[in-house]
Amino acid sequence: MECRQKENLKTCPCTYPGCPRKGICCECIKHHWEKRELPACFFSKEAEKTFDRSIENFIKDQK
Repeated sequence: MECRQKENLKTCPCTYPGCPRKGICCECIKHHWEKRELPACFFSKEAEKTFDRSIENFIKDQK
């Protein structure tokens, strides 16, 4: 499967400066899941800005 990084960048909500995985969803998900986290696209804009990608913060953000 070919990566659609340029296309993904149009909607990627990650605001982390210098992220080397921005727009490369498979690498982003793998990176965060190895740390027991979720990627930015799972969070609201407000929660994403905190850079807290924890599952606990995801649950709190959904309430």
